[in-house]
Amino acid sequence: MNDLHTTAGKPFKHPALRLSMIAVHVLLLQAGVAHAQSADTNAAPAAATASPSASGTSNIGTVTITGDGDNLGTGLMVREDEPKTRSTVTRAEIEKERATGNVFQSIGLLPGVSTYSYDASGLFGGGLSIRGFNSDQIGFTINGVPVNDSGSFAVYPQEFLDNSNTCGMSVTQGATDLDAPHVGSTGGNVSIVTCEPENEKRVRVSQTVGGLNLTNSFVRLDSGRFANDMAKIFVSYSHAEIDKWKGEGKAKRDHVDFGFRLDLNKENYVTGTLNYNRAINNNIYNPSLAQLNQNGYYGDYASQFAGHLPPVKGTAQNEASQSPAYYKLSQNPFENVIASVTGVFRLTPTTQVKIQPYYWYGFGTGGTQQYVLSETGFLNPATGKTGLGKDLNGDGDTLDKIIVANSSVTRTDRPGITTTVTQQLGNHQIQAGVWFERAVHRQTGPAVLVNADGTASDIWLQDNQITGPTGQPYESRNWKTVSTSWQFFAADSISMLADKLNVTAGFRTPHVRRDFTNFANEGSNSGTSYNVVKDYNAFLPQAGVRYSIDDANQVYASYAMNFRAPPNFAFSPTNGNVTFVNGQATVTGNVKAETSNVYDIGYRNESGLGVFSGSLFYVDYKNRQATAYDPNLNNSVYTNAGRVRNYGFQLEFGTVPFHGWSAYASITNNHSRQLDNLQTSATTTMQTSGKDYPLDPSWLLGLSIQYAQPKWYVRAQTKFTARQYATLMNDEVAPSYTTVDLDAGYRFNNTFFFKNPTVRVNVSNLFNRQYRNPSSVQVGGGSGTVYYYLGAPRLLSVSLSADFQ
Repeated sequence: MNDLHTTAGKPFKHPALRLSMIAVHVLLLQAGVAHAQSADTNAAPAAATASPSASGTSNIGTVTITGDGDNLGTGLMVREDEPKTRSTVTRAEIEKERATGNVFQSIGLLPGVSTYSYDASGLFGGGLSIRGFNSDQIGFTINGVPVNDSGSFAVYPQEFLDNSNTCGMSVTQGATDLDAPHVGSTGGNVSIVTCEPENEKRVRVSQTVGGLNLTNSFVRLDSGRFANDMAKIFVSYSHAEIDKWKGEGKAKRDHVDFGFRLDLNKENYVTGTLNYNRAINNNIYNPSLAQLNQNGYYGDYASQFAGHLPPVKGTAQNEASQSPAYYKLSQNPFENVIASVTGVFRLTPTTQVKIQPYYWYGFGTGGTQQYVLSETGFLNPATGKTGLGKDLNGDGDTLDKIIVANSSVTRTDRPGITTTVTQQLGNHQIQAGVWFERAVHRQTGPAVLVNADGTASDIWLQDNQITGPTGQPYESRNWKTVSTSWQFFAADSISMLADKLNVTAGFRTPHVRRDFTNFANEGSNSGTSYNVVKDYNAFLPQAGVRYSIDDANQVYASYAMNFRAPPNFAFSPTNGNVTFVNGQATVTGNVKAETSNVYDIGYRNESGLGVFSGSLFYVDYKNRQATAYDPNLNNSVYTNAGRVRNYGFQLEFGTVPFHGWSAYASITNNHSRQLDNLQTSATTTMQTSGKDYPLDPSWLLGLSIQYAQPKWYVRAQTKFTARQYATLMNDEVAPSYTTVDLDAGYRFNNTFFFKNPTVRVNVSNLFNRQYRNPSSVQVGGGSGTVYYYLGAPRLLSVSLSADFQ
């Protein structure tokens, strides 16, 4: 994906994994905040498809979500009972969203969540923060499997489940769950759950078409119960394409989901899922503010290739670097697999064990591949510097500079296993477990020749790689990171006073060993191989108390300490944290684990109107990690920003339907302050103390209003995002913005052939609002350039789905 799926080490070959209306009436309010955009929110009885899993309950993996979305009307809120702050999106909401949407879009209206998409379809990915924690500081799981990048902790939501197979998502703001398998989560976690196979045999088909030549074809087959009603499986396939909203190029995705359940008896079962994703996307250009002012909102990569110069022996052909690059030389091909099996076994009437082995695989590249390579840009082993020559254009000399395709390539192989034991002892429910994972992360920078038409000879940068004079493949970087992670966790949940009072206390002990190797490579002045091994670990306590005043009112308080190890690229030669002391590579930079202490006090109320939840929060950071990312070059730089304080409040309210009307609203206020000045060199200090921390809007407001009847619904959603700083020095600002989405659906009567035939209409960014979001934190003060993801224009799509049984 768009990035740090990087690779190092000697080149490797890409394994063969390829498989190969309704008119809508709008009611919108324009009071105070304009109208915000959104993810989507509702679940009207009319729109819900009739299936057991559509009710919002799923047990696949390590998370159980039981959705009250239909009862509350919107599907964006359920009745929580945990002594911590959590928000949930149910199947009732997800099924109303655009079929190509991703998790960032789905949770966009929840409190504390600031999110944006690179395009309206969701196929290009997006950005997210929760209470000011960036997505790479939030732990993400699918059915209990960690899916953050093992090196950088980045999240690529366009790789995950098809919306049609997603039954629920929960966001834990602030406190990372005790049993969550993460070593890179200081801001909470997001859990995504797959819908189980259906109990009855069924075939579901869906077709989506829309603007920008959007198309999404989906088919899912459910076996129903078989083998004496013990087993059931499903498999689905989807193919999606959409043109970029600016410039040339498109996104193209093929996706397979598979799931099974085997009930050994009433108390013992085995479930499993497999997700395969293969996407080839052209990148969307992300400008700096200066580039935005110069080229305009729709400025993008070049539509014409600059071309090669005719080769002439004895004459230097210096092919010009093209800026922006040619669009066919800025692509993001990537494929990945997420597979897991979960066995739940009851050993005694009060003892249960759960075992979940899993495997994560990823391979691909990203960023801009167009690169001008000097024919003398190859490493001389004798000097440790570049200077050896290789004729690239076949003219018999080594005087030239030639346009080639080069960028980071990453392969990740990541097996792991989690084992959990739950014991009931009177009013105590004790849970303890162990998680282990070993991720091998290879990040290389190979190059291949570019054809006369400007296309790379292999977009995966694997076939016919350019080699240097020594016969070794050219590599602009060559890293191998082995990250061995494990943790023990334990908790006791005590129910007292007929469950009016619940007290939970526990801890987890995450540990990760970063074994980082930089190999001397053909393509840079990094002529010295070195190895760095660093261990990071912590003891992380948690505690929570929940008291039910009566059936309608509840209060709670929680505390959690969280932990995030440094990303692997902090040890690379380009980040300046590794120096040689007596010939040995030594980490001398301020590369420390980030920790956060999170405190929440909350109140919940359930009435005839609906459900309300509110909380006050305070976060104390140490060694806050700021990653400056260049989305065009696909490079990241690590910075330790020191101590940071966050505090604020969040509120959410979901109504029950009233004469067909229902609503959901969320409000978040967050203040984030830096407490330390930033030392950028031995002699330079930036005056950052007292300034706001970037990428953290102080206000977020979300609203969804729906009107539903038994066969149809219409809803409008709006999201306001306050202005946010883009730099630690607070010298560049992204303005506030408000967006609006509109959705509607109609379910026709069943026919002899079709069951639940349903048409849905989705309109994103209804008023075509233009806005921008910073791609990452920059220092500012003249250090580093801020690049922006721009808001996509209005997009209309129509989906038609039906079941065959």
